[in-house]
This record gives sequence, C-alpha cells and structure tokens, in this order.
Amino acid sequence: MGQPESREYREPERAELPPGQRLQRGWPVTHYGPVPRFKPDRWEFRVFGATADGDKRCWNHDEFSALPFSTVVADLHCVTKFSMVGAEWGGVPARTILDLAPPVPAVTHVMVWAEYGYSSNLRLADFVSDRTIFATHKDGELLTAEHGFPVRLVVPHLYAWKGPKWVRGVEYMTADRRGFWEERGYHNVGDPWAEQRYSYQELPGDGPEL
Repeated sequence: MGQPESREYREPERAELPPGQRLQRGWPVTHYGPVPRFKPDRWEFRVFGATADGDKRCWNHDEFSALPFSTVVADLHCVTKFSMVGAEWGGVPARTILDLAPPVPAVTHVMVWAEYGYSSNLRLADFVSDRTIFATHKDGELLTAEHGFPVRLVVPHLYAWKGPKWVRGVEYMTADRRGFWEERGYHNVGDPWAEQRYSYQELPGDGPEL
C-alpha cells in the first residue's frame, strides 16, 4: 500500500451538517472497551460467509497493506452529535474487497467484525459505496491506536458507529441481523441526515424481519 504524503488540514469555508450535529474541531476519542494491542504476526483480515466460491479469503497485515491505496475526503458524524468535516481518509476501498472476494448474488448485507467481537451490520448498498473505505490513514498520517489502527471502516454517509475501529473482517449475509450497538437500541440503518439514532425510530423495512 503506497504511503500518502502528509498535508496540512484545511477547514472548509462552509460546513453543512446533518440535523442535530455540531462542528467539532479536533478528533475526540470515543469507543467501547479497551484499546487492543496490535500484534502484526497474528493479525489477519478475512472475508467469509456467503462468498461466491464458498471459501474464506484472508490477508495478513503485509498483504493487506499491499492492496491498492485510495483516498476519500469525507466528514465523520458521531451519534453523540459531533461532526468532524473535511478529513482525508486513506486506505483500501470497500469495493476493492468485494472485487477480490466476491459475494454470491443473494447477499444483501454485510457484518463488519472488529476486535473483541464488536460488529456492525450494513446494507450491501452502503458497503459498496465509492466513499466507503477501510482506512489506515487520516490526513496523510497513520491512524493512532486510539482511533482504530491498523484499520477502521469509514462510511461517510452513515453515523460513525457503523464504521468500527480495529476491523478484522467482513461477513457476507443473505439476510440482515443486528450488530453490537444495533442490538443495544441504536437504529439499524443510521442515516445522520434523517437522524436515525435509535431503534424506536425504525420504520418497516429498516430492520431485520422477526
């Protein structure tokens, strides 16, 4: 994976924020549980579940770091109501993972798995967005451990909890099921522009069928 050049952060002249959000200067550290210790010799990124060939695909850290590098300039909207705007995220586009490890046509959702068994479910359409990226860098610098090093998912058009830190893999699913925060009362979709914060706001079709 190519190393990006450092660049000076420039705040946008005008930031349009989703309803209920406030502009954040700097990047607060927010997560559940302790920061995991990175062990490169044991780390792997895997894709499993309903893959096209029925097998799982794994990359160790060196192999994952060698995948094509891309950048996306995008905002980060936290459900706690702060928004960080205009950040440059560098890493591996989610679409690249789908191309390298295709799902079966019946796949509708993915579960993104992270350290300590943390998970977040996404509609396939959200996952394959051109702006969804497995980020290793922010503004030209490697992520810190507190912010998700070595890999965090960034899904700019959804609330930030939909993009876990310390990602370890992706599961392809032919039916939806809730992830960690979704099981604990957060909205199954998480669109900040519609203020989809909590599960009681869900409409028919937003969540898994019972």
